[in-house]
Amino acid sequence: MSTQESPQTLRRNAVGLGGAVIMSAALMGPAVSIYFNPQVAAAHAGAATPLVFAASLVVSIIVAVGVMEMARELPSSGAFYTYVSRAIGPRSGFVTGGLMFVAYALLVPAELALIGNYTSGVLDGYGVHVHWALISLAFGVLMVVLSLRGITGSLRTSLLLFAGEVTVIVLLSAIVLVSGGAHGLTATPFTPAASPSGLSGIALGMVFGILSFVGFEAAATLGEEVRTPRRNVPRGIFFSLLFVGVIYVFCTYSEMIGFGTDRVGALTADAAPFTTLAATYAPWMQLFVGLAGISSIFAVIMNSNNGIVRILYAMGREGLLPRPLARVHPVHRTPTTAIWVQAAVTALFTFGVGFAAGPFNTYVDLGAMLTLAIIPVYVLTNVACIRFFARRGDRSILRHLILPTAGILLLLIPVYGQVYPPPDPPLRYFPYLVLAFIAAAALTATIIGRRNPDLLSRAGAVLGG
Repeated sequence: MSTQESPQTLRRNAVGLGGAVIMSAALMGPAVSIYFNPQVAAAHAGAATPLVFAASLVVSIIVAVGVMEMARELPSSGAFYTYVSRAIGPRSGFVTGGLMFVAYALLVPAELALIGNYTSGVLDGYGVHVHWALISLAFGVLMVVLSLRGITGSLRTSLLLFAGEVTVIVLLSAIVLVSGGAHGLTATPFTPAASPSGLSGIALGMVFGILSFVGFEAAATLGEEVRTPRRNVPRGIFFSLLFVGVIYVFCTYSEMIGFGTDRVGALTADAAPFTTLAATYAPWMQLFVGLAGISSIFAVIMNSNNGIVRILYAMGREGLLPRPLARVHPVHRTPTTAIWVQAAVTALFTFGVGFAAGPFNTYVDLGAMLTLAIIPVYVLTNVACIRFFARRGDRSILRHLILPTAGILLLLIPVYGQVYPPPDPPLRYFPYLVLAFIAAAALTATIIGRRNPDLLSRAGAVLGG
């Protein structure tokens, strides 16, 4: 039996370019990001929230260049873990894999808590009362079932959900703008002066702007399952990032115009501002807005879960995590053990934090923490890009030096916003929790390297076609 047909490998050539685009685009979750992130960003950036999202798009595109270049050279389900292991070293790769686990593993329970809270609210509007935890549990079970069945079915589900959510949010945004919003159209939301806290408010708002783009790299985890991965993975990342980014800027501008630049307080106090916009400008769309929100959240859940289980699979396959994580279903070719482990972690955080802090606060707090965890991953990947191509001697000064360096520097903006001035608890503690995790992961990697150097040297060894 060939390696490609081995029952211990993921299914080769399972998806094409469209699947790669949907993997990243659906994980960014346009509707869920538009529904729940702008009002949090607006609490810091005020009416300049559309500028925050435009700036976050630019930063994400620049950061993505290094990711795309590495994905083209090193296609693997391990994604960032593989890139950093091969270009910087296995210890750094281990830390990267750990941070990816934190980011993606926290994204799933954050979204599961949110879908329970949001769906419960939608049902309440129709006189049906269901506790958020029961709804989250039902969607969690569905997530596991689809993940076990295979990547193709998951992506088909994501495509349908994605198409529906984009149609709804773009149509409603267009209706708001055509109607002239609260006080007519204005360019004020794209000016820094619209931020009451100046650049520091924009910087802190970008934590949630970049949170909205977390997931653009998800196509990279399909490096062993997509057709012609060296071409389709980078294209999937770029097309999804540009498409979703334009939607963000358009919809956040519409949202600010709909509420009015002088009524930012009403926006930040609204738990479901797009529902309010629908009630104000297009009452007939309220049901569709609710359904689009639910579908978007579930698409994020599915694709973030698919991404993290493939990171666990790759690290288990190479022995840096317990080897049973590399166990693959003989028929569906899905990483079954990794799926069940991630399901257990998801349940712990969804219901543990959800009952302690409330489901929406669970989304906000875990979202802020996972954003801070993913930023070092992006930084390390861009460092890896610079080193990888410098060693080969055939680098492009623009793509392999200038843009990755710019990406690293730009990512310091949201970090600065999270540290100074110190935000209210618990946000002010999250950077230090992430630093503590990095230190613990680095120590673990050092111990593994001393006890079993051959094991650590295999990090990032397996590539796709």
